[in-house]
Amino acid sequence: MSVGEGEFVAITGRSGSGKSTLLGILGTLDRDFQGNLNIAGTDTSTLEGEALAGLRREQMGFIFQDFHLLPNLTALENVLLPAVFSGRDMGPVEHEAADLLDRLGVRMDATPSRFLSRGERQRVAAARALAGKPRVLLADEPTASLDEASEDILFDLLDAMRREKGFALVAVVHTKSVLERADQVLDLREGVLHSESIHA
Repeated sequence: MSVGEGEFVAITGRSGSGKSTLLGILGTLDRDFQGNLNIAGTDTSTLEGEALAGLRREQMGFIFQDFHLLPNLTALENVLLPAVFSGRDMGPVEHEAADLLDRLGVRMDATPSRFLSRGERQRVAAARALAGKPRVLLADEPTASLDEASEDILFDLLDAMRREKGFALVAVVHTKSVLERADQVLDLREGVLHSESIHA
């Protein structure tokens, strides 16, 4: 598969077909595969340790199914956490993080453990991934916990930011209205990606 700058590639497939594994490979989290993975002109097989972590930190954003939020931190603190570890200037990051949470309708001072619904936690996870300004955003069923209106809000924001920032989006999705937004739809069947047209 090939993903261009600013492109939205949707991945579909039956449960257990390997969609999450594919995202793990693309995100350099799973390195047990055959073939080559090139990200922004870099052959990832040549990287180890801190060099690989640096590429992941600087180039990739992740929205996981299980969110991976720290329960006692506020929504804003969860979004800012990757920037804290990367040593970035917190002023601009904090402003962007607050703006993202506002656009997604999440209270900045709420914590996942007490005040955030599952759908709100999903939106915090999305804001955290976007605040890192990735070149490639990988999303594993990012709207699985959202109602239709919230799903539209999230993908409206992702579409606007892709146009503005130029990052590529690779997402496992199932909803037809979301698939219609994609530049490519690839269906994973028995380990092989097949190009699909939802308009056929």
